[in-house]
Amino acid sequence: MPKFINGKTNFKFIFGFILAPTIFLYLILFADLEPGRPEVTYTLAIAILMAIWWITEIVPLAITALIPVVLFPLFGVMNGKDVSATYFNHVIFLFIGGFLVALAMQRWNLHKRIALKILLFTGTSPARILLGFMFATAFLSMWISNTATAMMMVPILLSIIQKLEDFVPKKELKKYSVGLLLGIAYSASIGGIATLVGTPPNLSFARIFQIMFPGAPEVSFSQWFLFALPISITIFIIVWVYLYLIFKPKTSWKGLQEQINLSQEYKKLGPAGWEEKVVFIDFILLAVLWLFRSNLSFGSLVIPGWSSLLGEPKFVNDGTVAITMAIILFLIPSKEKGNRIMNWDTASKLPWHIVLLFGGGFALATGFKESGLSLWFGNYLSDLQGLPPILIIFSICVGMTFLTELTSNTATTEMLLPVLAGLSVSINVNPLLFMLPATISASMAFMLPVATPPNAIVFGSNRITVMQMAKNGLILNIIGAIIITLFTYFWGMEVFDLSFDSLPSWAVH
Repeated sequence: MPKFINGKTNFKFIFGFILAPTIFLYLILFADLEPGRPEVTYTLAIAILMAIWWITEIVPLAITALIPVVLFPLFGVMNGKDVSATYFNHVIFLFIGGFLVALAMQRWNLHKRIALKILLFTGTSPARILLGFMFATAFLSMWISNTATAMMMVPILLSIIQKLEDFVPKKELKKYSVGLLLGIAYSASIGGIATLVGTPPNLSFARIFQIMFPGAPEVSFSQWFLFALPISITIFIIVWVYLYLIFKPKTSWKGLQEQINLSQEYKKLGPAGWEEKVVFIDFILLAVLWLFRSNLSFGSLVIPGWSSLLGEPKFVNDGTVAITMAIILFLIPSKEKGNRIMNWDTASKLPWHIVLLFGGGFALATGFKESGLSLWFGNYLSDLQGLPPILIIFSICVGMTFLTELTSNTATTEMLLPVLAGLSVSINVNPLLFMLPATISASMAFMLPVATPPNAIVFGSNRITVMQMAKNGLILNIIGAIIITLFTYFWGMEVFDLSFDSLPSWAVH
């Protein structure tokens, strides 16, 4: 066992192979969270085992992701067929399709051309490069899928990192590149909270709120935007400053602009070839089709999506679009004789371990829902009734943030919002005070690769470890919970005319 001589590795070995199974067995044999429903306890035990193994990486992440296939059926949490079916869905195809287009960009060096253009615009200051990528990612994720945004930005970022490696020592860039990657992952989630269409939990909130309280005034796009945009901007600025201070290079990059001579480097690429133009058009069409697939609502203004022209608009999703645009690249010939824009040799580079990682997250989320563990967590919030509202809001933010590290943010939102609606009525508080921060907190999980697709995509670059993501994500999770609590308590009262003293008439059944 020589590989375990290293102290850090030995700690991981003890924590992963001894402590994790011990906690797992203790919960299985001696705990009973909900009498008469042992599957609730079993699911929590499995979730803790997977969480520890994901953090310590004591076995490959993709292997940990397969645990539900074995343990859920064995412990009666879910049928084996149902568990297996969770590993492939439209989100997986969104990832595959988007990644295939990204691989095509890399094959024909389009990513280098785009990267140099961005560098020419932002300059080569470490702070400006980080800000430029984070801002572009956050803005795009306000309107299109956070996953799609991260898929677009990561290949471009990696090419910039590779370009900088030609002029800056690799050791110097290694730490800074982690900050850049985390910046893309985090800003994709931060931007998504700003609009109702930015991320699925926001739309889930709008739907569940109307179902629970049919007489309540509608939360419009503009009202949500007015409330959530300041939260998004505040968290964005704090995350940018934090990442820069933590990951900034030790030495100055002054004069790097002259050393690199970006204009000269761009000229070396020459004019764009046929293949580059095709991939670029495909890339732009993919983004446009994602953006305008479904209706965009701006208050009373509704821009109908192109899917409404189809016989069954709901049958088409972002995964459908991604695979369609990826297949097209396999059909168009290149200038190279007997070749196409995209081929299977290039496509085989797709990171299948990340696909399994996604699937494990979906399986775990489904287990939470099917076993009733999500509701068990939600019911525990009733113990907070005696606390001041601001502490209840903070507790909800913290609980939601850390719960969605292991579960689907959309599934968790849909499971817990009805519970929070009932809790608010029972303690005579406006339901929006609990439902709004819970919804936004669902998108603020920064610690684990499985927490959000952008986290997983960034992790797929193989330039960042789970421990790096978890350590920095933990700090930002807590900061995010504090900011969301304060904005809800003070700014939310102004935007939504909230009151802590009485229940609004529309909430009285």
